[in-house]
Amino acid sequence: MKINKLIAPIIITILLVLYLGTYLWGWSQVPLPPIPKVLGLVIPLGLMGVSIYVLIERIKEIRSGEEDDLSKYWLYHGEDFWNVGYG
Repeated sequence: MKINKLIAPIIITILLVLYLGTYLWGWSQVPLPPIPKVLGLVIPLGLMGVSIYVLIERIKEIRSGEEDDLSKYWLYHGEDFWNVGYG
């Protein structure tokens, strides 16, 4: 069932966004000059945006049936990943 595969990425993204949101709130309360304050706010906002983008891409992958990401890479061909090339 596809909904079970969506639960973990959604929960992790929600937790990450809540964590970064708390960081943003805390950072906005610290009295700093404008440039460090803006940098301290822009970086977590960017991370939140990227996290949401990655979640959307993962949901698209799961819905399209492309769930095995490792099969895209040349090194992984179904064998034990850590023992590739050792015998």
